[in-house]
Amino acid sequence: MSVPIPRQRTAAPHEAAAGDARDDAGHPAGPVASADGAGAPDTGLTLLLIGEDPTSAVPEMRDWEGRRVRVRTARNLTEAERLLTDDVHCILLDLAPADAAPAGAAPVGAASAGAQERDGAGPQEDGGRDELGALRSVLRMAPAHAVLALTSEADAERAAEAVRVGAQDYLFRDELDGAVLSRAVRYAVERKRADLAQRQLTESRMLAQENRRLERGLLPTPLLDGSDLRFAARYRPGRSRALLGGDFYDTVRTADGTVHAMIGDVCGHGPDEAALGVELRIAWRALTFAGLCGDALLSTLQKVLENERADDEIFATLCLVDIAPDGRHAGVCLAGHPAPLLARSGGAPRLLPYEEGGPALGLLPRARWPRRQVALGGSWSLMMYTDGLIEGRVGNGNQRLGQEGMTELVGRQMAAGLRGEELLDAAVTEVRDLNGGELTDDVAVLLLDRGRVRN
Repeated sequence: MSVPIPRQRTAAPHEAAAGDARDDAGHPAGPVASADGAGAPDTGLTLLLIGEDPTSAVPEMRDWEGRRVRVRTARNLTEAERLLTDDVHCILLDLAPADAAPAGAAPVGAASAGAQERDGAGPQEDGGRDELGALRSVLRMAPAHAVLALTSEADAERAAEAVRVGAQDYLFRDELDGAVLSRAVRYAVERKRADLAQRQLTESRMLAQENRRLERGLLPTPLLDGSDLRFAARYRPGRSRALLGGDFYDTVRTADGTVHAMIGDVCGHGPDEAALGVELRIAWRALTFAGLCGDALLSTLQKVLENERADDEIFATLCLVDIAPDGRHAGVCLAGHPAPLLARSGGAPRLLPYEEGGPALGLLPRARWPRRQVALGGSWSLMMYTDGLIEGRVGNGNQRLGQEGMTELVGRQMAAGLRGEELLDAAVTEVRDLNGGELTDDVAVLLLDRGRVRN
């Protein structure tokens, strides 16, 4: 530093270099709390001072509670990076004037042309030196820390530019004292916290918008014009994620009067899995309208998955149902997915056979998926679901609900007269209540009814 900063108590040289903090008696100040407040008790704020002269002093400072602010000093950015631990709250960077540097050396406040190139800053008009190169480096090195720029009153224009670049504030050496610096450090830390909170809020809003876009792709409006079937569906995201997972469903009616329904689940959770689920659903709809069904359709969907998945470990389970135009028969294909639940008129619901199903998509390169014929009858309800519905816990969390438990649960609700959306709402709510709270996995449920339905 070209101008020493007055201070009431000067740290020893080894203390500045090592980053130790000591009390008034010269003893170590004790352990330091982590940034998130875990572990050791809170000992107040810690300031990292970056300047050329490690023997220079800073005024004594106090935090909000009147505790002494710990100070660490670093001669250059290399030392600063070593001392930049989680307990540092603010960085004070001395922007030494360019003419204060020794011959053949760049000051801390400036960066050489080589440093500019490494840091991604373009050359400046003053001989190729970026006067705020060190500040840019500090901001990249410590994006979550408050940064203050220290300069002389003659460099007011550069000080203002430092704030535009990203510093929380600037200070003049000639006007600096303990009260000014204490207030500046406290305010800088609070402004940085507010900036980070605002950024997190913005990211959360963007995440919610992406969530809605993915939901529109995963959970579309059914195309059932001309059909006498009633459609209902519900989706509930798992508690462990902000984004949708890989659950998806769709229902369409083709020109020959056949109603095709599907429900699927991509393993894993997050935007990549959700995007793959959208791709599989759109591909299913296109292939269905092109006339494919059963094994031929699933074989093609497997090729789509193999070409679009992020790695070879990703797979997807699917359940496909095609209902004949007369509504009395259906074909069912299972690809590693739970079997649907069928309730004929006046009867209790039961699981359709699943022994003849094939593997999940993406597991076996030359797999086959047999299509099983099922008699539906004149009046019936068919419920398709993802495994999130049956993997909830019951009995104080000692066991899974399972398919049998779900069948009994739905049977009771149907016996009570629930149908359509009321039935799905009641089923999902009871499963959640039995689990003792929100389910870990996503839940998607699709219900098709034929015959007289009580609203």
